[in-house]
Amino acid sequence: MRLAIVLAIAGGIVAATVAAIVASSIPTQDYSLTVDALKDEQSLFTNARVVLSNTGRLPLTDITVDFGGGQKEDVGTLDVGAKRTISPPEGVQLDSVTVTAEPDIMIVQKYRTPIKLPGMIGS
Repeated sequence: MRLAIVLAIAGGIVAATVAAIVASSIPTQDYSLTVDALKDEQSLFTNARVVLSNTGRLPLTDITVDFGGGQKEDVGTLDVGAKRTISPPEGVQLDSVTVTAEPDIMIVQKYRTPIKLPGMIGS
């Protein structure tokens, strides 16, 4: 009898946890875009990229990435759940990017730098 109660409680906790995880991954906004701008400075060169992710419930259109200095790239449409990785053009300042999309989305994102660990390549 006690074992059945303990198993029922444990099963309820597991079910509630799974439900919370699933519920937190469902988009809550119609239009939502995340921007991850990364620059990884090595000793001889710099790797940079910008990842765009549509985290909303509807497609985003007319997406443009402005790298500064007049350097822009038109991305077009990003479907629900889709990601797109873009490399900045050579010679641009890797300070921040401005991403615009329809309807009425504008995100200014500074480039982040990954943590360097001793002994790792590029540290």
